[in-house]
Amino acid sequence: MRAFGLQALAALIVLLASSANAEVRLDGLFIAGRECAATQSIRNGANPGGVTTKAGQAYEMLAGNRQPPSHYLIRVPDAEPDRRWVAVSCGVHADKSPASAPPSPEEHARQPRRVEFLLAASWQPGFCETRPDTRECRTQTPDRFDASHFALHGLWPQPFSNIYCGVAANAEQDDRAGRWGDLPEVTLEAATRAELAKVMPGTASLLERHEWTKHGTCHGGTMEEYYADSLALMRSLNASAVRDLFAGKIGASLTSTQIRAAFDTAFGPGAGSRVRVSCVTDPSNGRRLIGEITIGLSGEIDDETNLSDLISTAAPTADPGCSGGIVDAAGLQ
Repeated sequence: MRAFGLQALAALIVLLASSANAEVRLDGLFIAGRECAATQSIRNGANPGGVTTKAGQAYEMLAGNRQPPSHYLIRVPDAEPDRRWVAVSCGVHADKSPASAPPSPEEHARQPRRVEFLLAASWQPGFCETRPDTRECRTQTPDRFDASHFALHGLWPQPFSNIYCGVAANAEQDDRAGRWGDLPEVTLEAATRAELAKVMPGTASLLERHEWTKHGTCHGGTMEEYYADSLALMRSLNASAVRDLFAGKIGASLTSTQIRAAFDTAFGPGAGSRVRVSCVTDPSNGRRLIGEITIGLSGEIDDETNLSDLISTAAPTADPGCSGGIVDAAGLQ
């Protein structure tokens, strides 16, 4: 009996020690940079009451889930229970001392961040051959912007497993099931919203909600910053020799070698090695069409960043994608 008692005591000590190590105590404040889910559980995303943080609001910091943490444990007044987990990308950890006051949400949102991304840019006419029933494809015309320019698919933080940061379980389920109308609305300044509607025609199908929920929540900034960054990169791409090459080859074929060479010309030697070309098959006649290019990016993203610098510091891709295809024209062929 005495031996059994000692074994039980040892097991209890191990259990208590592992429980204590499950959280790393933190002091200070958590300053929310945006609205995000404040969950009771990291594992299953349970969120009684549908509690979310409010951008700019300070919360008492309690702990991190590990060292370094992926989530912070904070106290949310009036929530039941009030101890809630939020993803670290949702805001900043700050000292309570006024001498080290945290930046405002707007200042934090524009602070440079070193990150790895893939910029996914679609050739919309090729995409529409495979998705003719989507709203954006039913309304595409030869004189619309996306008939002769690259369209924004998304800006994807890397590694690719870096998705759904701080997203509630029910929202992730809705996104994975394609129920984009049930996802939180993306709120943007009027000018950003207008430009996004032009450069991302998929907004007609609520693509912006899907991209924010799956990828933008891991970007580290607000909705406005995520799409402002995405649009700035697309402006550079569409003002380049790469876009000129595509526009001049509508109805003809391009090889991946030609595309990569155009990137070298537009963004510096070696830029093409950071590019992957994706092709699709026209279901009506079997033509191979260029559907999308993805571009590796690395570096600090801020108001002064240029696309050449981001491409040059990214790692080359070992997979160039398809060997080439037709640059499709607007309208079903």
